[in-house]
Amino acid sequence: MENLSQETANGTPRRGIFGRLAGAMVLGVTGLIPAASRTLAAASPSDSSHWPGVLKARHRQVVDAIEPNAGFPLAFAYTFVFPNAPGTATAVIVLRHTAFTLALNSDMWAKYKIGEALKISDPETNAPAVKNPFLHPKPGVLTVDAMAIDKLLAAGTIFGACNVALKVLSGKLAGNAGVTADAAAKEWAANIIPGITVIPSGTWGVNRAQEAGCTYCAGG
Repeated sequence: MENLSQETANGTPRRGIFGRLAGAMVLGVTGLIPAASRTLAAASPSDSSHWPGVLKARHRQVVDAIEPNAGFPLAFAYTFVFPNAPGTATAVIVLRHTAFTLALNSDMWAKYKIGEALKISDPETNAPAVKNPFLHPKPGVLTVDAMAIDKLLAAGTIFGACNVALKVLSGKLAGNAGVTADAAAKEWAANIIPGITVIPSGTWGVNRAQEAGCTYCAGG
C-alpha cells in the first residue's frame, strides 16, 4: 500500500487548493463493532490531514454518502460491521454533497430549514425534517435503532464531513436563517456533531479511506 500523500503537492499548500475549490463551487451553486476503530473529534480541515487514522481491524469499508438517501448510508455501515466478529471490522462514512447535512446537530436543521429546503423527510413524522432525523431518534423510528448517528459513533464508526459542502450548502441556505453566507459557514462549523471530523473534501476523504485499506460502498 502506498504511503499517504504529503500535505503539499508541487509546493502548493493543500489548504490553498481547497479554499479556491470551495470558492469556485460556491459561485457555481444555483439553486458493531470494534474497539480498534478510531473516531476523531470534530476538527478543522487543517487538523484532519491524518484522517481516518490507522485502521487496525481486518475488515474495513468506506461508505460514500452523496445524499441522505433516507439514512441508507448509515444502514450500510451498520450492516457491514454487525455480521463480523467484534473488533474485526471498521466502517468509515464520508458525508459529502447534501449528505453533509447529516453531520449537523438538530439546532441547525431547524434554524436553516434544511429538511424543507433539501426535501429531506423525517421518518418519524413523514414531513420535512425540522431536526436531524438520524441523530438521537426515538426507538423504533429507524429501520434499525443501531444505525442512528449517535449509536454508530459510540460503536466506533468513523465519520468525515466535506468542508466544501459545508461552505456551499451553508451559503445556499443562509437566507433561510437571515444571516450572511460567512456567518452561516461559521455557525455550521461550530455545530458539527461531536465525533465527526470536518475533512477538506468528500472526494479527498474517500481516497484517504481507500488508501487506509477500505473497500468502497456507494451510499447514495
